[in-house]
This record gives sequence, C-alpha cells and structure tokens, in this order.
Amino acid sequence: MIIAYIDLALFIVVLTIISIVLGCYIALVFNGNIGYLSFIERPLYKLIGNTGEMKWGQYATGIMLFNIIGIIFVFIFQLIQGALPLNPQHLGATTLDLALNTAISFVSNTNWQSYTPEATLSYLTQMLALAVQNFLSAATGIAVLIALIRGFVAVEKGTIGNVWQDLVKSTLYILLPLSLVLGFGLVKLGVPQNFKNYQDVQLINPQIVSTTVDGKVTTKIYTTQTIPMGPVASQEAIKMVGTNGGGFFNANSAHPYENPNAISNWLEMLAILLIPGSLCFAFGRMVGDKRQGYTLYAVMTIVFIILAIGVMLAEFNGNPAFNHLSIDGFMNLLQSGGNMEGKEVRFGVFGSGLFAAVTTAASCGAVNAMHDSLMPLGGLVPLFLMQLSEVIYGGVGSGLYGMLIFAVLSVFIAGLMIGRTPEYLGKKIESFEMKMVALVILVVPLLVLLGTAISVVIAPGLAGMSNPSAHGLSEVLYAFTSAANNNGSAFAGLNANTPYYNLMLGFTIFVGRYGVIIPILAIAGSLATKKRLNVTSGTMPTHGLLFSGILIGVIIIVGALTYVPALALGPIVEHLILFK
Repeated sequence: MIIAYIDLALFIVVLTIISIVLGCYIALVFNGNIGYLSFIERPLYKLIGNTGEMKWGQYATGIMLFNIIGIIFVFIFQLIQGALPLNPQHLGATTLDLALNTAISFVSNTNWQSYTPEATLSYLTQMLALAVQNFLSAATGIAVLIALIRGFVAVEKGTIGNVWQDLVKSTLYILLPLSLVLGFGLVKLGVPQNFKNYQDVQLINPQIVSTTVDGKVTTKIYTTQTIPMGPVASQEAIKMVGTNGGGFFNANSAHPYENPNAISNWLEMLAILLIPGSLCFAFGRMVGDKRQGYTLYAVMTIVFIILAIGVMLAEFNGNPAFNHLSIDGFMNLLQSGGNMEGKEVRFGVFGSGLFAAVTTAASCGAVNAMHDSLMPLGGLVPLFLMQLSEVIYGGVGSGLYGMLIFAVLSVFIAGLMIGRTPEYLGKKIESFEMKMVALVILVVPLLVLLGTAISVVIAPGLAGMSNPSAHGLSEVLYAFTSAANNNGSAFAGLNANTPYYNLMLGFTIFVGRYGVIIPILAIAGSLATKKRLNVTSGTMPTHGLLFSGILIGVIIIVGALTYVPALALGPIVEHLILFK
C-alpha cells in the first residue's frame, strides 16, 4: 500500500503543477491575449458570419443547434458506412436504435458504447463521425463554462460572449494541441495509428493444453488469430483529453493497443484530469481572484483522494472467498494479494483502482479494468463519484460548471443561516438563480432513479440483466447513473444493446446533458445583467477552509441523501452478503 500512496501523491503533485500552468494559458486564450492561430480563426469566423455578443437565449440556441446537427450527422453516417471508403472489414449499417444511441452518446460527450467497436464501425466512422465529435462535444462543455464565468464577470451587460468563437477557441487552442502531444506520445509507446486491414496471424504452436480449476485437462486448437488494426492513437488521445472515453476497441483502455504499459496508463490518467483541473485555475484568473480557483480545486482534490484510496483499499483487501487460497500467483507476491479478477496484470490492483476513480471522477468513461468485477465497495466508489453530479474534477467544462452550481447552493444555504442575501463573486443570488440551480441538481437524480426503477420491473429491462439480486440492481443503477451524468463507463454485466436500453439510455443521456446546460446558461444570462457588489465586512468569504468545508458538506449530503437508498439495495447489501 505504501507504493500506492506514493504513486497517488506523485500523480496529484504532477497534475497540480501542470494544471496551474495550463490554467493560466486557458485564461489568456479566453481573455483574448493569445491569438497565434488567428490565421485559421479569421476564415472560420467569416464563414460563420455571426461573431457578435450573444444573450443567453441566443447562446443556448447555438449550442442546441450545433449539437442536434451533430447527432443527425453521426446517426446517418452509421447507416451508410457500408457504402463509404476506409472500411476494410466491409462492415454494414448498424441498427436504427443503436445508431441513435451512439449518435446522442458521442455528441453529448458521454461515449456510452453498447456495441463492439472493432466489429461494428469502420475506420472512417470511428474517425470522421466519432473522433470529430470527441473534439466538438468537449468544446461544447468548455464553451458553456466560459459563458457561465462571463456571467459572473460581466456588469449589467446582459451578454455572455459568442458561442461560435468559444467553440473554435476551445478546439484550436486547447483540445487539438494537447491531443497532438498525447497522440504522438502514445504512438511512441506502441499504440497503432494506421489504415491497414485486420491481420490474420498464424500461431507458431496452435495446440494449447490447459487445466481447469477442477483438474480437467482441455485441448484447444487455434489456427489463426485476427489482430485488429486502425487509427487508434488519434482517437485514444482525444478520448482522454476531452474526457470522452469511447474506445476504439471493446476492451477500451484494458486493450494493449489502447494502453500498452504502466507508463501509458499513467499518462492517460493524467490526460483525463488535466483540463478539468486546469479550468479551476483559469476560473480564478478570469474572475480576478485566484483564491476562488484554488478553493474549488482543493475541494475536488480532497474528495478525490479520499474516494480513490477507498476503491484501492477495497480491491487490495480482495474477496474473502478466495484470499486464503493464494490464487493470485506472482501478483500475490508483488502486491500482497488483492482482487485481480477483471484486471490486467500489467496494471495490477492499484493501477486499476486509481484508473477507476479517475475515469468516474471525470466524466470520461474510459476503463482499464472490468468494473463489473470490482468488489462491492470498490464498485460503490465509481458509482458515488458519478452520483456526485460529476463535479469532482468532472468532464471538460461540465465538471467546473457543476461545481459552481454547488458553490451557489452553498452560499444560498449559508445566507439563510446568517440572515443575509446570498451572493457569490459579487453577484446576488436570487429566486431565479435558485430555481435554475434546483433544476440542475434534481434533473439527473430523477433520470437515474426513475430509469432504474422502471428497468427492474418491466420485461425489456429485466431481459438485459445477466446477474440476479443486488449485483444485477447495481448493474442497472450504474448504467443509468453513467448515462445521466454523461460518463459512459459501465459495469458491463448488463446487455444494453437492445432496443429498450438503447432508446431508454439515449433519452437519459440527452436530457442529462442538455437539461443541465440550458439552465446553466440561463443562470449565466441572469448574472450578466446584475451589478457587481463591493466586498464588505458582512460578505461571506467564498475561499479558504470554512467555505471548502461547507461546499464539501453540501456536495456529499446532496449526493448521499438522494442515492443512499438505491446504493443500500445494491453494492452495500452485496458487501454485507459477501462479508457476513
């Protein structure tokens, strides 16, 4: 465990240092102080034609129009891929329900995949339809956050920027450069980037004899092995940098072509949290008070460290039914045992546990281990991280704008306790803002709990469950939690590639994304019309230890009170059964 603590501490230190630098850069980009790619920007703005300041309604219309067009494009692309080039496996059209689910999923930055990518989608579909949306969906999250920040900064202005400029800047100056750096690094580490046909390789020794646990000897004959190829590194890079998570292969980052070794594993985890962390520091600079950014980053990091240690401890302690058998072999000697089921030996218990915490703290959804094989409490941590509304770092842009909603709720509660009109960053928080805050906080739990409840009582929902009792409930709860919070990871024991789950989860993904974005833009527009109040002796500080404690309490309590009954029926009761 000491090695795990050292690795976690080093990870947090490196993440923090790079995030501070990148946060400064992002603030300069959106404050208009950096323009080295203006020769690309200017023609794009001329083509778009609308570069003026927008009110929140216009901004929201632009976001929705941009994303709906993206959904239509990806949907149609999947249906006609059989007639398009760069399809060496001659893959045909997907089903209508799967195409719709995948289109909504990738455009909304969720990247839920209920199919086997390498056996379903062509190279061109993966690149032109999916990987492009990895950029654009991440840019959408950043744009909405920047609009909200402008709402706090603007003084009786009423406008929150231009959506098209924000989308372009997010893509050109942030997402593209970082993806290029990571993509080249992954290629160097062994991730393929080509357009070759899948390779059929003759095995040198095709006869494999194995002995099962009960002592039976079986012989399997393999003549060839098919090795998938493709433009993997490019999609892998933006999938991590943009907190998308959609894998080129079905095994996602457990596949050696997506994640070859411990170094790539560490870099991918760093890439997932890099922009979400750096946006905190960019926020502090843009509102003119760096302490605000430090406070939000500290809150995220404290909660993350506690929960990351929790999942690693749960996996380290292992399964009581197997621990005394010493079946972990060499890994048992290296790590003093642990639950190695569903994990890659090259990552081990700690590398897999930390990755599970990282990918669900951010709304990424990439996985390097089978979450369905986590111990009950180990699986509870990723569930709980998502159920905290993906604000512990969270997705690109979406994590911080979710955290700011909790900050507004915190000052409102504190204001009620001391009898003052609540204010945050010099803006009064009034009834309209609180109605929108309530909508943002309630829409996702409603989708999760209602979707889960319906699915475990009707035949189409029950048909997809492969496990009974508490674990089966956890699988369904995880699926709807992941979909509503735009994460995209899964327990994977649930057969979700059915018309029912494709449509039900697609609806959940859509409302979970845009049912939050629109109220947040409404808050930004309302704040932008207000005066900025001067700080007085009665103003509640929104930085430092006291506010951090209040904010953590509000986040945990809102998440806990909403989901504890469902968690008690799923992973908690499963843990009690296993350790009785």
